[in-house]
Amino acid sequence: MKNTLRPIRPTSIAFAICAAISSLSISANANASDTLTKQLKDVEKSVVAWRRDIHQHPELGNRETRTADIAATHLEKLGMQVERNIGYTGVVGILKGELPGPTVMLRADMDALPVTEKVDLPFASTQTTNYRGVDVGIMHACGHDTHVAMLMGAAEVLAGMKAELHGTVMFVFQPAEEGAPKGEEGGAELMLKEGIFDKHKPDVAFGLHITSGLNTGKIGYRSGPFMASADSFEIAIHGTQTHGSTPWNGVDPISAAAQVVTGVNHIISRQIDITKEPAIVSFGKISGGVRNNIIPEKVEMVGTIRNFDMDNRQQIFDKIKHTATHIAAASGATAEVEINEGYPVTINHPDLTEQMLPSLNKVAGEDNVLVLPKITGAEDFSFYALEVPSVFVFLGGTPQGQDASKAPSNHSPYFFADEKALPLGTATLTQLALDYMASHSNNAQ
Repeated sequence: MKNTLRPIRPTSIAFAICAAISSLSISANANASDTLTKQLKDVEKSVVAWRRDIHQHPELGNRETRTADIAATHLEKLGMQVERNIGYTGVVGILKGELPGPTVMLRADMDALPVTEKVDLPFASTQTTNYRGVDVGIMHACGHDTHVAMLMGAAEVLAGMKAELHGTVMFVFQPAEEGAPKGEEGGAELMLKEGIFDKHKPDVAFGLHITSGLNTGKIGYRSGPFMASADSFEIAIHGTQTHGSTPWNGVDPISAAAQVVTGVNHIISRQIDITKEPAIVSFGKISGGVRNNIIPEKVEMVGTIRNFDMDNRQQIFDKIKHTATHIAAASGATAEVEINEGYPVTINHPDLTEQMLPSLNKVAGEDNVLVLPKITGAEDFSFYALEVPSVFVFLGGTPQGQDASKAPSNHSPYFFADEKALPLGTATLTQLALDYMASHSNNAQ
């Protein structure tokens, strides 16, 4: 029989092959997406259960032994290499994928706050402690219980995908984000000091924080400086005690202190280029004297410094010392100034933020991913971001239909985190890791 088929051109073969490959790729991606969706769905109940358990048993900074054990035991059951007791109670788990690729760090903080819970929940905290001489409750008033649970969920999902992972995931469960007890070091800075990046240096780091300032389903981010540095200062003005009726017989430290307050406030308004980045200096306490007609010999002042530029930060430190000592000297007094460096500026790496934005859009939907204004609160995730390119985002935690702007804020005894936000947080951490590893796997081969 005569062959009546027309010959196929080489170009037609090429197009056919490309179409077939494209079809297979779409099918494979769809299958992978379906598998990921199912795995995330499967872990939802566990994430809620972990969160409730941790919420009911909160622990203060550097004392998170129970919480750390829950996280470490979970990672060990997933077959990871696990290190415990880093920076007091910190945990690091290493999940090595079977394919070459970069190392991605995911972080959750574990500590609670000395706050008495006033939210009516069946799993509300009844824990108490004596904090700085005051009997007070202990509460996860900042949502770190949700962070631990969501990262445990992401670890389970990613461990189940080990065969397809292009690279390594480093899970960091960190103590004392809210600050270490007096006389101790703690948090991200101490974990770095004890060498977690010496043993396992990630290429990038990702973190998130639940917030009552956004509704469930929303994710907030910002490229570049996002959260302020948080530093404190102590100023002691030394004068000479005298009777209030004869101030010329002594040196009045109260009068000098008043001038120091004015002078320090002028640093921000007159001496720092705030067109570069905003900054704040606030006095929180001034104390001195015991009686209306006695000029004391000493006045003590304490305050906070918030700023979004690391160079400006050092300038502010220097100018506070200069201003306080010289104003005191002009009054015949002396000033001792101590600057206590706290958390640096939290900076989202601009290129990495742009690269990972599609991942955020993928999990939340583009309309639910919002650019937030700068936040004058601080986060010790900033220490990691000084070492490696990083992205830190906020996860909405106020139920839909409620006005998030009126919801009790983080650190309030009425702070409430909607459990319906947890699946999105778990998915966000998981997706950020997967997408970064997939897009950078060729660089490691």
